[in-house]
Amino acid sequence: MNFAVIETGGKQYKVKEGDIIKIDKIEPSDQKKAVFDKVLLLAENDESVKIGQPYLENAKVEAEILEQGRSEKVTVIKFKAKVRYRKKRGYHPLYTKIKITKI
Repeated sequence: MNFAVIETGGKQYKVKEGDIIKIDKIEPSDQKKAVFDKVLLLAENDESVKIGQPYLENAKVEAEILEQGRSEKVTVIKFKAKVRYRKKRGYHPLYTKIKITKI
């Protein structure tokens, strides 16, 4: 089982070939492909595991961009007791849906 742990947008994702995941929006140079070079861990089969400190050199994960869009609305509420302080805001986070093609 080959998998890798990559970092993008301040978050870490465990991915393997063929996975489809949603990540924070990225602006790649090429409109159809994205390359992630911040690889934290790489596992090949069950024997070989490479761990970066913090990243692995000469390791990359290639992905195909499927779509970009806006997620469902996220509501943020701030509240402080006993002082009549209430704030309610909402926003739609931007995302990029990718398919992992090569590790």
